[in-house]
Amino acid sequence: MSTGFVAIANMLKARSGLIVGRDKVYLVETRLAAIMKREGVPDLNALAMKLQPGSPLERDVVEAMTTNESLFFRDNKPFDTLRQRIFPRLHASRPTGVPLRIWSAAASTGQEAYSIAMIAAEMAPAMPGRRVEIVGTDLAREPLRRARDGLYSQFEVQRGLSMQNLVKFFTKEDAQWRIKQPLRDAVTFREWNLLADLRPLGQFDVVFCRNVLIYFDPATKSQVLNAIIKQMPPDGVLFLGGAETVLGLTDVFRAMPGENGAYQPAGNLARVA
Repeated sequence: MSTGFVAIANMLKARSGLIVGRDKVYLVETRLAAIMKREGVPDLNALAMKLQPGSPLERDVVEAMTTNESLFFRDNKPFDTLRQRIFPRLHASRPTGVPLRIWSAAASTGQEAYSIAMIAAEMAPAMPGRRVEIVGTDLAREPLRRARDGLYSQFEVQRGLSMQNLVKFFTKEDAQWRIKQPLRDAVTFREWNLLADLRPLGQFDVVFCRNVLIYFDPATKSQVLNAIIKQMPPDGVLFLGGAETVLGLTDVFRAMPGENGAYQPAGNLARVA
């Protein structure tokens, strides 16, 4: 294993929490091939020599390695739970005029955040006067730019999006589809690192942090979970990915009864309807 790979792997863990194992050399070389070509370097050793802390090049490397796939209504179940259980309960328990705040962590190109916004729009008649604020965050700039633009290819809108929602919430632009302005206005996208101080983001009633922890080591997973709970009320809900769990990582969350991948702050399960 080259010293360049080790240096890049260490930098990725420090900057983003991403763990790159010894068996991922080919993956790293593939993901960084375009950057190495642009920089005129032949291999990871030469690329590592050019990396400086906080430099644009270092940031480009982090973004190339942490950009993940996203699609609309991925896995469906969390969105069904949000629609059927979480929104009705939160609306009933919050004073009139208090917005519901939802965070899509590691939002990538925005499909998850916009899926939440579609449900909020669908539920609006059942939640009169209730504003829903959705915040999508990611540490990668290019996916966030795409998320703000709300412009998706035919392939992207075919993945998880019903024809009904496509017609209702999108307009066709040549061979692509753009999220209509009202839905885009419902979501705010911000550049943010999950390892950074989360307090400036404010409190969230619901947090979607799905398919993110799988890339971290146990210590980093615990760090992120213990930071997230500080941004949630006692009756908030955290959604993790299907292959993720809080077990063995922290005791601040407990599984939500009857819901795979949904968690609430420990000691507050009696609040669940």
